[in-house]
Formats: sequence, C-alpha cells, structure tokens
Amino acid sequence: MKILTKTAEKMVFAEEMDESLANAIRRSAIEVPILAIDEVEFTKNDSVLYDEVLALRLGLTPFKRPKDMNLREKCSCKGKGCAKCTAELKLSVKGPCTVYAKDFKGEIEPVHGDTVLVKLRDEQELELVATAVLGKGKYHTKFSPGLVYYQNVPEIQTEKGTANLAKCVSICPRKILKLDKDKLEFTDKYRCDMCDVCVEACEGVKVIPTKEILFTIESFGMIKAEDILIEAVKALKENLKEI
Repeated sequence: MKILTKTAEKMVFAEEMDESLANAIRRSAIEVPILAIDEVEFTKNDSVLYDEVLALRLGLTPFKRPKDMNLREKCSCKGKGCAKCTAELKLSVKGPCTVYAKDFKGEIEPVHGDTVLVKLRDEQELELVATAVLGKGKYHTKFSPGLVYYQNVPEIQTEKGTANLAKCVSICPRKILKLDKDKLEFTDKYRCDMCDVCVEACEGVKVIPTKEILFTIESFGMIKAEDILIEAVKALKENLKEI
C-alpha cells in the first residue's frame, strides 16, 4: 500500500486490487457505527423552522463518537437505552441570537461547534431534549462516516510517430505531463482523472486504466479517515463469515 495523504480528515492510498474488492470496501463504509441525533423532544420552538425541519437539521449535525459507546442492539440493556448506548443533549436558548451546535449541553461534543442550527429573534425561545445513538449509514444517511470513493490509476501510451506531443503537455488541465524524447510520461499519475483532453488533442495517445486503485476516504469528522477504512474492512470480514 502506498499512502499519498494521511490526515484525520482525509486518507488517500494506492494499491493493486480488484475493483470488486475496492467496491466492497467502499460499500462496507456504510456499516461503520456513527453517532447522530435520533430523537428530539421540543418543549418550546418559536423559531421560523417547524419542529420537523429543525429536527432534520439536528440529525445531520455531526458529533464526535465516544470510544466506549455501544450500538443499542448490542448493548447489555438490550435496546432499552442506557448510558452505554445513548447520549442525551439539552438546548435552552432565548433570542435574539444565533443558535450554534456548541450551545448543546451534554456528554458528547459536536465536530464543528460553529455549525448554525437556527436564528432566533426578540422574545423567541428554543427548548428541546435530543437523544443521540450509534447507527449505520445503510439504515439512514445521517449515520454515514464520510465520503469513500476510488478510481483506477491510469498509464499513458504513445504510438511511434505521434505528432503534436508538445501540445498534449501544454493542454493538460492538471499540468502533469512531460515529454521524454518521443513519448509522453506522467509527472504524477495519481493526479490524472482520465479527462482524455490529451487523447483528443493528439492522435496516437492513449490513457488506459491499470489494476492499481487510487482509494480516497474523506471523513465528516465523527471519526478519523483511517478508522473508517479499518472498521469498513472489519465489517466486510464479518459479513463474509456468513458466506
């Protein structure tokens, strides 16, 4: 595995693998448990947003996942809801003000505290109790850990006697081509998205996919990008046990 980028928010690596395996890992990412608000009980809501609309915004607000939290169906409370599988948040705000995710009071922390939830005018109030649980993206998109996608790494081929190669170098949108004698070469093949601009500009130039896969994981912030990969592979192995 060749790691090209590795931060908490993003991981990019290249590896030779079948597309079927790459797609299986990608699909398994929706089975990574993620924390999100699942139920909201409003006491007061004088804002311009209906309860249902505001509840949807709250559900899509990302929260950091505690390491010791369990899925409800796998918790010792058998789904009844306890401190090991459920987190409670409270919000009580009076306008005029802008309500942010950091205004929540509870045991869990939002990924982006400055996420705007709603704006309140004079004398408007908002009071609610929210319940957050772990869930999987295959049941609801609010439990998705991030974006996971891949593409084949290309190689460029030049037929003998191909003209206007210098034009291919200059016309490349990403400026990742160079001329070596009578052949084109990549300066960075991992940045090529196979747009085929060079192929259209010069007859005799081909950009073809290889068996090497460029895999990208972008986390929404609930867990690290590397952890998404690790847990997606674990989920895939668990599903394969049944087969």
